[in-house]
Amino acid sequence: MKKICFGTFILGLMASTSTYAASAYVKDIKVSGLERVEPETVLSYVDIKAGQSVSDEKLNEALKHLYGTGLFEDVSINMQKGGVMVINVSENPIISQVLFDGNDKIDDDMLESEITLAPRSTYSRAKVQDDVRRILEVYRRSGRYAAVVNPEIIRRDQNRVDLIFNIDEGPLAAIDKINFIGNTHYSSDELQEAIMSKESRWWRIFSSSENYDAEKTNYDKELLRRFYLKRGYADFRVVSAVAELSPDKTSFTLTFVVDEGRRYTIRNVDVVSDIEDVKAEDYKRFVEVESGARYNADDIDDTISVLTDELGKKGYAFVNVEPEINKNTSTGEADITFRIREGSRLFVDRINIRGNNHTQDKVIRREMRIGEGDAFNASKIKDSRRNIENLDYFEKVDIATVAKDGNRADLNIDVKEKSTGYFNVGIGFSTVNGALVRTGITENNFRGLGQRLGFDIGVSERSQDFDVSFTEPYFLDRRLRAGVDLFHSRQDYQDESSYDSQVTGGRLRAGWNYTDDFSQQVRYTLKQDEITDVGEYASKYIKEEKGKYSNSSVGTTFVYDKRDSALYTREGYFLSAGTDVAGLGGDEKYVKFDGKAYWYHTLADYYTIKLFANAGTIQGYGGEDVRLTNRYFLGGYTMRGFEVGGIGARDKYTDDALGGNWMVYTGAEFGFPIGLDELGISAHIFTDVGMVGKPDNLNTDDINYDDSPRVAVGFGFQWLSPMGQIDIDFGFPIVKEDYDETEVFRLNFGSRL
Repeated sequence: MKKICFGTFILGLMASTSTYAASAYVKDIKVSGLERVEPETVLSYVDIKAGQSVSDEKLNEALKHLYGTGLFEDVSINMQKGGVMVINVSENPIISQVLFDGNDKIDDDMLESEITLAPRSTYSRAKVQDDVRRILEVYRRSGRYAAVVNPEIIRRDQNRVDLIFNIDEGPLAAIDKINFIGNTHYSSDELQEAIMSKESRWWRIFSSSENYDAEKTNYDKELLRRFYLKRGYADFRVVSAVAELSPDKTSFTLTFVVDEGRRYTIRNVDVVSDIEDVKAEDYKRFVEVESGARYNADDIDDTISVLTDELGKKGYAFVNVEPEINKNTSTGEADITFRIREGSRLFVDRINIRGNNHTQDKVIRREMRIGEGDAFNASKIKDSRRNIENLDYFEKVDIATVAKDGNRADLNIDVKEKSTGYFNVGIGFSTVNGALVRTGITENNFRGLGQRLGFDIGVSERSQDFDVSFTEPYFLDRRLRAGVDLFHSRQDYQDESSYDSQVTGGRLRAGWNYTDDFSQQVRYTLKQDEITDVGEYASKYIKEEKGKYSNSSVGTTFVYDKRDSALYTREGYFLSAGTDVAGLGGDEKYVKFDGKAYWYHTLADYYTIKLFANAGTIQGYGGEDVRLTNRYFLGGYTMRGFEVGGIGARDKYTDDALGGNWMVYTGAEFGFPIGLDELGISAHIFTDVGMVGKPDNLNTDDINYDDSPRVAVGFGFQWLSPMGQIDIDFGFPIVKEDYDETEVFRLNFGSRL
């Protein structure tokens, strides 16, 4: 193996200037050392002809030109006796093949597309170094900042070489730590949940969120801005976002410096029109911003969209609705005026989508609120971008407007895809089910069609369950979610009621949104319930129900969700109401109604009040009673201070819990920080109130029963751990019956509303 000896321009100048005088007469010119290049080509670059006198400057210029061609690795010019000028050249070799060695994470095709050198091209040291920089940039974009590239050449005959790029890819430069400075109203954990970048943890092995990406960091700044603007901080800004690479180039520390600013409340809201034929009074009823409410940028954007749509229905296609915000920093109040102006008369010609290698075009196009041929509308383009981002399939979404001839423009949508598959493993302990293990796999963009496919399995000391689900978000190419679930579970109720329960079945469902906050779901469920392993001394009412029963039911649920966040809820409310009717075949006949209401409010940005109420009733019809597995049971995390099934009717002789045909569970909770925000730990105090009604088919002489309210108070802790939410509660019943089953301590692994 031989290495090429590179000539230098300085050495060439030294060799030449030592052999000729300040000015010389050229009688003849000879060129030596050529293999592929024609002599005429060399002479054309030196621009010197026989019969001329040449100066030192002219010869220096000729050398520069020859080196600048990139054809030669060494050049010298010598003046010999008799006026003969000899140009000695050593040609750069021709590349026979370009090879990559050591690249496991990035394939050859990707690297070849990035470099400039290729087989049959002319080799030069400068080009090689330029390609080394290009390869390193590819690895930096993939998060490998410690990559090293060493070029090597192997001499072949006929002045040919093989070029080999020896690559040490190095480890991924993951994000080791994310710091937030200046955040006094929201914890660092809450802000990290709001952004795309995540700290490196072992359970994120299938996610790219922990890999540093400069573009992703820029997008994180926008996500932080949206997070605060949605919560009333209209002056929020990201002062700086700095990424520091560790000395060994294997990890990054991200630091966001933020200025939260003042939190604003809306004082006055108005609509004005600069268009003569548009009366502002006619459109005030469409405003979704309310006086007295917290400033919320999402509500402002929604109002702009609604006003734009309503004006479009009246034939005003070229309008802009612009919010004018007048803020009073001393009082924390803001006035908002929505001004209707005439827009430019521009039409959308083509919508071009790029970067979606996995996701199909139609998945993106169906989220667009503007189509080809429509009047150009900035508000609808903004809504389209938000819709595409909300799919959560892409790390980045950019929509650029490219003007064309006349009054037309193209929309170029550039997306950068991210991983949409998730693998989770959970290990924990619950006072209800004991030690438990849960694992699942979910793909949210199955086949690139936006479909969701999931599989989940859980095993504990007292229960085993699994389910498979599939959801099509655009059934029949309409905004209609359709899905199917298959499930099986087995639960040990020996401690509460001396039996085991097994459920196997499936469900068909469909759902749609009336607005962004208001949705409905309908479902059909077919399942088989089985009561097994009934104890010898179990209640006679349980023994009577031993065996298998089929259940065929239809149901619907309405949901109105105005929470600011499903995970870190601080403001807003959640309402749901549902009904199920069983009896379309099967062994069971009943009508069931359920309702939930939750309200949240935060004081001084730290202390959160939560009020809640749950209620339900189930009644049999056609002479059928409600079976044990369909009744209501209160206790555990649904009524702290009492065991699971600890409230309600109980057999006088066996003490087995028998449930009830209706229930009410309500209460209040006050959450507050305890200085462990960085660990995701907070505390709360609570009051729970609950009552359960008697099953209709039970003889009151055989049971203990009282439907009066039970009350418990207590305190607890919540840990948003890497493996899921963990609740630890200490509940103390202050109103109860003698036969109720109570407990003080409860640990629950999982989440609840």
